[in-house]
Amino acid sequence: MPVCRTRDGVEIFYRDWGEGRPVVFLHGWPLNGDAWQDQLKAVADAGYRGIAHDRRGHGRSTPVYDGYDFDTFADDLDDILSRLDLRNVTLVSHSMGGGELARYIGRHGTERIRSAVLLSSITPYLLQGPDNPEGVPRSEFDGLKAGILEERSQCWKDMTEVFFSTNRPGNKVTRGIEDAFWYMAMTQTIEGGIACVDAFSTTDFHDDLGKFDIPTLVVHGGDDQAAPIESTGRKSAALIPGAELKVYEGGSHGLALVPGHKEKFNQDLLAFLDR
Repeated sequence: MPVCRTRDGVEIFYRDWGEGRPVVFLHGWPLNGDAWQDQLKAVADAGYRGIAHDRRGHGRSTPVYDGYDFDTFADDLDDILSRLDLRNVTLVSHSMGGGELARYIGRHGTERIRSAVLLSSITPYLLQGPDNPEGVPRSEFDGLKAGILEERSQCWKDMTEVFFSTNRPGNKVTRGIEDAFWYMAMTQTIEGGIACVDAFSTTDFHDDLGKFDIPTLVVHGGDDQAAPIESTGRKSAALIPGAELKVYEGGSHGLALVPGHKEKFNQDLLAFLDR
């Protein structure tokens, strides 16, 4: 399997499809790089080089017990870009991957980066508080961690309702999508699952977003129940100079996997890459 060994010896698995200008995909939680297969094929067919890795402790990467924080994730990404000597890169992120992208730019700059896409991103700050009343209450995160500890397999099955808005009439989420979500979630370490909740719920990315100096596309579902658009997508777009915001009406948190919104996102992504 293709792997990149990080500075601390962790082996990061990645897919590498196509040739051309590189497009690097950063997956959300609790998924892995397989979540991007539709987009990897789309960019490879369009003449780009698509790369998607499994974050440490996820999928086929080393199942470590620690290192589940955004500084570490950003440094892992820097190791991948450096080892593969990738330049003129477009970074495409989903959910928690948006924090990874933001922290990468905050720590390592944009020397290697051409442009960025934040899809259903958790940035700039997810936790509800006096300065972020639109955020997610801490009790939701506490309940999620408790569910993982009590019976994580069922927890992941239950989570599809919020992730894909299956509680909305007329949704196009199939049993196959739900099963794929469960399968990817089950390949994440239980420690990673819990530690990542703490990381993505409490990490502040305001300063990181202020360091963006590249074209940025922000895409967010209007019905994102996991990362509500008013506390994330709209604020991220306002904080990033020159960012473009696209709102998919009725779109869920996992919209890039759902028929209808998936094809629209692929079209918008290719159009952004072609600029």
